[in-house]
Amino acid sequence: MGRGKRSLGSLKAGSLIAAAALAGVVSFNSGALAQTPTAPTENAAPTADNAVMLTIFLKHDQSRPLSELNAQLEKQGYYKAFPPAGIEVVSWYVMMGIGQVVTLRLPASRLREVNRILENTAWGSYRTEFYPTYDYKAIGVAAHDRAQ
Repeated sequence: MGRGKRSLGSLKAGSLIAAAALAGVVSFNSGALAQTPTAPTENAAPTADNAVMLTIFLKHDQSRPLSELNAQLEKQGYYKAFPPAGIEVVSWYVMMGIGQVVTLRLPASRLREVNRILENTAWGSYRTEFYPTYDYKAIGVAAHDRAQ
């Protein structure tokens, strides 16, 4: 065959591939459109069906003195912004050699807010690690008591 000409078989194969790709895109998009996201309730209180706990490691920069770190946190507004109003602080400890470990209980809809506050106010003084957690104390104690 000459340049620029294709066989009927290659045209059919190309059309089938294009049709399959289009069908995949259409089915993916229609599924995505069928899901109507609900707007997060920014000031919702944590309840049994919407609460998450979040453990945050705030690892301090050990190459800088504490006074310098605290001055940077103050300048960036960390102490004013964290923790945000309406979010329960379950625990907040200093872990020597690491930094601070904070566990919060919050509605899942406010997770982004907490993350953004730390990105904007804590970075530079701290490296952050986030761990979603849940309260297991009552279950663990009850299992222990039953085993006795």
